Amino acid sequence: MAEWREITTTEEWDRILAESSNRQAVILKHSTRCPVSAGALEEYEAYLADRPNPDTDYYLVKVIESRPVSNKIAEDLGVVHQSPQMILVKDGKAVWHASHWAVTKRHMTAVLE
Repeated sequence: MAEWREITTTEEWDRILAESSNRQAVILKHSTRCPVSAGALEEYEAYLADRPNPDTDYYLVKVIESRPVSNKIAEDLGVVHQSPQMILVKDGKAVWHASHWAVTKRHMTAVLE
């Protein structure tokens, strides 16, 4: 089972973005106050508990608690902020993203296989 790691600083985000040239990363933007986001987190964790892509690093950003990080991700990737939102980052760019009810285990499996 893979686990996600929380991003809490813009410095951590800068490192992850730079490392995406060597290893792709999935970022889940999560609101701790939103029931739709709670459902997306359950889907994310269900994907990670099954057979996640081993060539991918998995992260979570709490958008309320870590607003500067969330804003910088949106700015750096040119992806309009939404929550919940999942972004696949490769070579310093967003190559796929989904939000709200599209953040599902099934959708992640299709994209990451």
